[in-house]
Amino acid sequence: MKYSIVIPARDEEEAIVPTVTGLVDALGAAAVDYEVIVVDDASRDGTAAAVDRIAAANPRVRSHRSHNPPGFGFAVRAGLDIFTGDAVAIVMADGSDSPEDVVAYYRALEEGHECVFGSRFVRGARVSDYPRTKLVLNRIVNTGIRLLFRHGYNDTTNAFKAYRREVIDTAQPLLSNQFNLTVELPLKAVARGHEFTVVPISWTNRAAGSSKLKLQEMGSRYLFIVLYVLLERHLSKGDYRRRQP
Repeated sequence: MKYSIVIPARDEEEAIVPTVTGLVDALGAAAVDYEVIVVDDASRDGTAAAVDRIAAANPRVRSHRSHNPPGFGFAVRAGLDIFTGDAVAIVMADGSDSPEDVVAYYRALEEGHECVFGSRFVRGARVSDYPRTKLVLNRIVNTGIRLLFRHGYNDTTNAFKAYRREVIDTAQPLLSNQFNLTVELPLKAVARGHEFTVVPISWTNRAAGSSKLKLQEMGSRYLFIVLYVLLERHLSKGDYRRRQP
C-alpha cells in the first residue's frame, strides 16, 4: 500500500525542514512505501526552496505550488487532487504532529480501517504546551460536534487524520476553503458511511513560526460546515452515502 503525506504550508521556512526530514526518517525506518507532498500555500518566504533541497536528494518528496487560491482548505484540496497513494494522511507543517503517529496511522490502515482519526484527548495521548484559550475553545467545539453527530469521537477539529483513497472520493465535492476543511472531511466520511478507528496521538506546540489559524475568522465557517453535513445526514435520505459493494 502506497502512503501519501499531504502537508499544507504557508511561510513555514523555519519549520518545514525538520517536519519533512522527521517524517522521511520515520517512514523509511518503518519500510513504508510513501510520498511526501508539501503544498506551498502562497508562501512569501523560502518554504518551497527548502523542500526542493530535500527533494533533490529524495525523489519521494516534492513541493507543489497550490493550483488553488490561498487558504488552508484550498491547499489541502490541491494536495488531494494530486496524491498518488492508496491512502493519504494530512499532516501539519509546523512539526506539531508526531512522525511515529504517522506510521501508526499507516499500520491501522493496513489492518483494513478506512479512516484513522487521532485524538489528543484519550488515554495514552500526550499534549505539550497547548495555548489555554485555544484548548478551552477546542473542548467546547468538539463536545458540541460529538453531541450533534453522536459518533463518539472527541477531536474532530484536529487536521491530522488519514483516509483511504475511496474515502476522499466519497467526500467530494469538498467545499471548505479554510481550516474548516479539518471538520468537513471527517464528518463527511462518517455521514457517508465510512468506518473509522481512533488512536491516541502526541501533539507538541510549534517551536518556530506562527500559527495561521485565526479563531475570530473561523467560527461561522466551522458552523456552516457542521450544519451542512448535519442537514445532509438527516435530510438527504442517504443520497450521498457510498454504495456498498
